[in-house]
Amino acid sequence: MGTPKQDRQATILEVVTAHAVDSQEELRRLLRQRGWDVTQATLSRDLRELRLVRVPTADGPRYAPAGGVPADAEGKAALEGLLPSLVIGVDGVGELLVVRTVTGGAQPVAHALDSEGWPEVLGTIGGDDTILLVCRSAAARERIARRIRDIVGE
Repeated sequence: MGTPKQDRQATILEVVTAHAVDSQEELRRLLRQRGWDVTQATLSRDLRELRLVRVPTADGPRYAPAGGVPADAEGKAALEGLLPSLVIGVDGVGELLVVRTVTGGAQPVAHALDSEGWPEVLGTIGGDDTILLVCRSAAARERIARRIRDIVGE
């Protein structure tokens, strides 16, 4: 157990990973249900410190890590929270893997993938709705594609 602030911020991460939260007011309501009665100013500060922003998804905007994983969050939890809501397709050829996202979703997904440090991936390039992963081999591309599809639920 950490400080009250650390505990509150951990709860915020849990809530936005488990629920499609689309507004600060909805997040405040969900936090109240868990025993955290926070002001709008405190919540805004927590969201900024956790680098959580509203990102577009197929079901409307929701809170997710901006440009990747908050320093204290587990990478896997970030991927499992981001990918199902942002990734809409995975395809590849040779050593190249293309990940399609909803508009505006490529940057946070690319950063989260980079943060994983998968040895099969040489690097990523993220646009607005498309990510190019350069893998070490065709077999590595297949493994990464399978991993991503498993997380997305394809």
